[in-house]
Amino acid sequence: MRAESRTLLEIAETLGVAKACVSLRVRDVAFEPRPRQRPTFVSPHPQHLAKLAEIEELNREGRERIGRLSDDAFLAAGVALYAGEGSKTDGKVLFANSDPAMIRFFCAWLRRFFTLEESRLRARVYLHEGLDIDGTEAFWSELTGIPREQFRAPYRAVADPSIRTNEHEHGCASVYYCCSRTHREVMGLVRALLSSEAIPG
Repeated sequence: MRAESRTLLEIAETLGVAKACVSLRVRDVAFEPRPRQRPTFVSPHPQHLAKLAEIEELNREGRERIGRLSDDAFLAAGVALYAGEGSKTDGKVLFANSDPAMIRFFCAWLRRFFTLEESRLRARVYLHEGLDIDGTEAFWSELTGIPREQFRAPYRAVADPSIRTNEHEHGCASVYYCCSRTHREVMGLVRALLSSEAIPG
C-alpha cells in the first residue's frame, strides 16, 4: 500500500492499527506522493448569485439616496457615529474602529466642524503579534493624515487563531484629541441629537 503512494493515515485506517506502527513498518518502502488534485470548480448557487445582485442593487440605491452630504447632514451623521462608537469619558475625543472607512469619516468630520491643533492629534494601533506593525502604522497614518511621530506605542495583542487575520490585517486604530472643551462640545451635540426634540414627529 505504501508503494502505491497511500499515506500513513490511510494505511493505518485500512488496517485498524496505529499510525506510528505503520510508520515503523514502511520506513524502507519507496514512497512517491500522489499529485494533488486540483479542486473541481463549482459554479455559484443561483441563490448566492441572486444575493450578490441584490446587494449590488441596494448599494447603488443607497448611494443615490444619500448623495453628497450637506454640511448639516454631515454634522449629524458624525455625531451619530460618535454617539455609537466614540468615548464618553470627559477630556478626550476618542474614536476607535477597525473599519478604515469609519476612521476616515471620523477624521474628516472632526476636522470639518471643530477647531483643532493638528500637532495634538494622536493615534494608536491595536494589532495582533505576528502582523506587520510598520506597514500597519504607515497605512493608518496615510489614511488619517496624522504623522507617525504622533502615534503612541502600539498595543500588541497575543495572536488568536480564532480571528481571521486576513480580515483584520490592519488591526484596530484609535484616533484621539485631548481637549476637554472639544469633548464637551461633541457630547453636547450627541445629547441634542438623541433628545426627543430632535426626533421627527
